[in-house]
Amino acid sequence: MSEVNKTIQKWHASFKKGTDFDSWGQFVEAVDEYHILARQLQKEVQSTNAFDFTEEQKKTLGKVATCLEMRSASLQCTQSKEDFKLEELKKLETIIQNILTYNKEFPFDVQPVPLRKILAPGEEESLELEEEEEEEEDAAAGAGSTEAFPPRAPASQGTLLPRLPSEPGLTLLTLKIEKIGLKDAGQCIDPYMTISIKDLNGVDVNPVQDTPVASRKEDTYIHFSVEVEIQRHVEKLPKGAAIFFEFKHYKPKKGFTSTKCFAFMEMDEIKPGPIVIELYKKPTDFKRKKLQLLTKKQLYLHLHQTIHKDS
Repeated sequence: MSEVNKTIQKWHASFKKGTDFDSWGQFVEAVDEYHILARQLQKEVQSTNAFDFTEEQKKTLGKVATCLEMRSASLQCTQSKEDFKLEELKKLETIIQNILTYNKEFPFDVQPVPLRKILAPGEEESLELEEEEEEEEDAAAGAGSTEAFPPRAPASQGTLLPRLPSEPGLTLLTLKIEKIGLKDAGQCIDPYMTISIKDLNGVDVNPVQDTPVASRKEDTYIHFSVEVEIQRHVEKLPKGAAIFFEFKHYKPKKGFTSTKCFAFMEMDEIKPGPIVIELYKKPTDFKRKKLQLLTKKQLYLHLHQTIHKDS
């Protein structure tokens, strides 16, 4: 079997794995698999060295990646206006299998997904290394500016989920992300937060949510003022789990959205009222083994917790 056929076979297996998870109701696993496959397809689309696929075939692969992202968004946001159903996604299985001979019109009116939307964390870090010194110089120039952000990020409206129904004796948690302090706040473009809950092994135990793009920046603060509903009763969260907040922003010179820093809150910190938590250097360490503070300055992530308990 040729290398290109092995690659197609691998893509098909990944697609089947994702749709199987999806049909079984294992949505977190399905979204992860869809993101992995979307990145693999997009790498092929962006490749300038490979001649295994024609430009038209690459365009089709890019559209498949778009549909994978659309299905992921549907699974992560119950309020999505553009719901992309599993039955629709399954129509793409034969396209992936027969990409070398497929010559029909693509079944959905979509465009190839932008590269900036599906870069993996490891890929982000390798692309950013050469920029870090330049960023330090840029930061000093814009740290004190005040500006509203235009809604230009792909997920500018966010993927926040509604509050779960209450259950007698069980606790729900609402986290209001008020603001984050950064010395180069004025330089951050289209900033937003990704909120997830990981167990001790760094595995998701809750749907991942993105906030809308931040409302404004002022001095050394970026203001969000947005509420995030934790999608599991507090009593049902696994021991040792933590809630992670990844601060992300767009890098125009590199054309992708990057994780700038992260913070986390452990289960024993859940209590009503305000809380201020420290910021750590990327890459996000979901296992909390090698943490490095982002800065020695007095800059933090500011949250407010509200507990809901139906007695």
